[in-house]
Amino acid sequence: MKAIYKKSIAICVIAVGLAGCATMAPEYSRPESSVPVSFNNEKTDSGSVSIQEMGWKDVFIDKKLQSTIELALNNNRDLRTAVLNIEKARATYRIQEADLFPGIDASVSNSAARSLNGSGNSTSVSRSTEASVGFSSWELDLFGKVKSLKNEALESYFATSETQRSTRISLIAEVASDWLSYGAYQQQLNLARKTLESREKTLSLTKAKKAQGLVSSLDLAQIQATVDSARVDVADYSVLLEQSLNALNLVAGASVPKEFLPESVEGSSEVALAAIPADMPSEILLNRPDVLSAEHTLKAANANIGAARAAFFPSISLTASAGIASSSLTDLFSSGSEVWSFAPSVSVPVFNAGSLRASLDISEISKKIEIADYEKTIQTAFSEVADALSFRRHIAEQMDAQKSLVNSYEKSYTLSEARYRNGVDSYLDTLDSQRSLYSAQQTLVTLQLSEKNNRVELFKVLGGDEE
Repeated sequence: MKAIYKKSIAICVIAVGLAGCATMAPEYSRPESSVPVSFNNEKTDSGSVSIQEMGWKDVFIDKKLQSTIELALNNNRDLRTAVLNIEKARATYRIQEADLFPGIDASVSNSAARSLNGSGNSTSVSRSTEASVGFSSWELDLFGKVKSLKNEALESYFATSETQRSTRISLIAEVASDWLSYGAYQQQLNLARKTLESREKTLSLTKAKKAQGLVSSLDLAQIQATVDSARVDVADYSVLLEQSLNALNLVAGASVPKEFLPESVEGSSEVALAAIPADMPSEILLNRPDVLSAEHTLKAANANIGAARAAFFPSISLTASAGIASSSLTDLFSSGSEVWSFAPSVSVPVFNAGSLRASLDISEISKKIEIADYEKTIQTAFSEVADALSFRRHIAEQMDAQKSLVNSYEKSYTLSEARYRNGVDSYLDTLDSQRSLYSAQQTLVTLQLSEKNNRVELFKVLGGDEE
């Protein structure tokens, strides 16, 4: 019996040795980058660690925001699907890798047959028992077809893995943006409520003056209009606040607890800004997950060319087995009962009406398409980073100017209201000052949100997310 197993193992070893050849895929080289070598940006002063060295918890430092992001990472369905796609791609790769080696099976069979003699008067029963081990229809990979398919599956797995990382980064950024938007709407709602309260007090005062004949009906109507306008704003921002919470719950994949929600976006404590070097090189884009995914997809297309080329050459399949057989079960393991079989087959493409040539053309064209997609991905990445850096260069000046404008309107409103209360001016001047102040305050809240979202965008477009 040992001799039988040795024969089987020897056949497998020889076959595996014959299959160990290189692929016919063209040598891969990364396409030339079609974007400038640097971003020509100014250095950011805040932060001492490069943004690519910062994990998401280093960027999103508010504890409530961190808790909300962790909730989303555990419950978001898109991220869960991306993780399952990785498992699927990994299984596909294992299947392709397994095709490089023969599948060895063991079998035991027993058969019995009854037959009549020539006169039909007597019968005989024949029995046979067989035990064997071997492999069937295993293709020798002499021209690298199976190996090329394995490499294609591996690169597809890598691409799927990078897609999952891109999905994770996008999810973190989206959660942060929705969380900050909720805080901004909360701040806008508080501002609208304070404005409504102030205008209602003015309305009460004006009604008293009207009863004394100190103001006209026009002044009273104008003030009543401002109160109604403020009530509309309170209702509008209440709706927007609820809708922003719904959006946050959707992206989080679960209801966000009340204790995780922000109260406003005032200040700069929620999102940190990492240090960004001056004239940052554009080669950092090569580490973005979407760029890496595009490159792995390109490598998969390159490997597929090798499989298409190998299809032009003969394929050799082996079927072999070794075992023991006997007409009697008791004699199955006796000397001289060994059996074996070895049946190689060769398939040579002779005429296929040009289908193999067309398949190779498709593979080569697909690679050119993936090259174009890869270059477009880098161009898009460069544009996103450049836009975020451009916004960063000017947002500080906008914020300073808007804060100064709010202070100016506050002084103007205080003075005009005092003059109105003392009967010096009509309420029209006070109304203009109040509207200007309210509008400036709303714009400041919007700018504060935009500045925070720019920090979120820089985290996203520069591909940060390491824990």
